Amino acid sequence: MRPPRFTGSFTQQLPLPEDAIAAAEAVMRSGRLHRYNVAPGEVSEAARLEEEFARWQGARYCLALASGGQAMQIALRAAGVMPGERVLTNAFTLAPVPGAIAAVGAVPVLVETTDDLVIDLDDLSSKATASGATVLLLSHMRGHICDMDKLTALAIAHRLRVIEDCAHTMGARWNGRRSGAFGLAACFSTQTYKHLNSGEGGLLTSDDADLMARAVLLSGSYMLYERHGAAPSAEAFAQVRLDTPNMSARMDNLRAALLRPQLARIEDSLAGWNARHDHLASLLAAHPAVQMPARPPQESYVGSSIQFRVPALSAGGCTALLAAAAGRGVELKWFGAAEPVGFTSAHTSWRYIARHELPQTERVLATLFDMRIPLTFLLEDCDLIATHILGALDETLAEGTR
Repeated sequence: MRPPRFTGSFTQQLPLPEDAIAAAEAVMRSGRLHRYNVAPGEVSEAARLEEEFARWQGARYCLALASGGQAMQIALRAAGVMPGERVLTNAFTLAPVPGAIAAVGAVPVLVETTDDLVIDLDDLSSKATASGATVLLLSHMRGHICDMDKLTALAIAHRLRVIEDCAHTMGARWNGRRSGAFGLAACFSTQTYKHLNSGEGGLLTSDDADLMARAVLLSGSYMLYERHGAAPSAEAFAQVRLDTPNMSARMDNLRAALLRPQLARIEDSLAGWNARHDHLASLLAAHPAVQMPARPPQESYVGSSIQFRVPALSAGGCTALLAAAAGRGVELKWFGAAEPVGFTSAHTSWRYIARHELPQTERVLATLFDMRIPLTFLLEDCDLIATHILGALDETLAEGTR
């Protein structure tokens, strides 16, 4: 007998905590939503968020921005990436990553993906040599972290400056070191489906004073950069303050007020995601047709989503599995679809960049499924969801849609 249909939402996040709502209300009552609109002696919510996130992340500097995409664009510009310059990045990522490279006029060079959903370091080494690129925008896509020790050595050998896209790895670690602490700069997102929720928003961190001075100016500080508590000293701005364009990408005080109380609770949230992820992963991995990506012992991940492959399925079989799961109330995403759906797309649909031959990545994505794990789910929900996914898979395999 089939268990009851799952009726939960895969997009509904937890309500914002009451102290976040109170902080946002205080900002609204003050009327001082713009980050530089402060009362005498007041430190803005945006500046306080930057100080607190820099301290939590272990970075010298932090800049609050309008989105994670803007964080990547500004990081690339601040690093000196010029129009026409080649920038290496993952073939398996979401569209804002190559979009950020294209937005600064640079040329994305896509690097193959392994079966474990991380950047292929052999292909990276080959393409670093062939392309002459000096920057790698490294996407920790869906929370999967490659061997950062090997990547760091490779970057040194090829003289690559690394900018980390940590939209899916806020709070993750490699050998105890936080994701985002390995390169020149790190970019985070606070869009609703990430680990802190302000609807839209982004954070940029770095230990490099020159890069961060340019980033603050690019974000739209005008000559008010001294109102940033987690920014370099005024001396770092002296040589660049009149030569750096204003891109107007600031975060406002309202969103910062929503984020600060969430940041104070983030460790509990990370533990909650991992409890749900690991429970689901153990159930799915028991099926002989399911292949889960390996998680090396050096990686402390954040399981706010889950990925698995079913290599036995054809494209038709993958479509059938999506439909069968949906009929049971489970919303799976498939990276092998010919056309983009919602937030999910693959390199073949990014026609604003040159076509790449990526046979390994296309093989991996052809049977790759993805599912969000909001904190609104209980462990009992995860039991039911796994039962439905495996039931839908068995139906698909029994129907011969391989």
